[in-house]
Amino acid sequence: MRITKRGHSQRMPGFAPVVPPMRSRKEPWDYDRELYKQRNGVERFVRRLKAFRRVCTRYDKLDTMFSAFIYLAIINMTLRRVNTP
Repeated sequence: MRITKRGHSQRMPGFAPVVPPMRSRKEPWDYDRELYKQRNGVERFVRRLKAFRRVCTRYDKLDTMFSAFIYLAIINMTLRRVNTP
């Protein structure tokens, strides 16, 4: 199953909407609330990851170096969260 944002499900067959429909919509669609929560968590994680300039601009040419710095950024975020009172 492929997921999509609001309004794209009608234009692209095979995609399932993950976000809830607008309240004013005459024909609301069904969506998976748990999948929506997971999607929100992933979006927040990517936003925090983009706070690291090197990841956001992708200075590294090699994929291995880029993925290594992503791991370092994740470790940094984890240590900050653990050490915060």
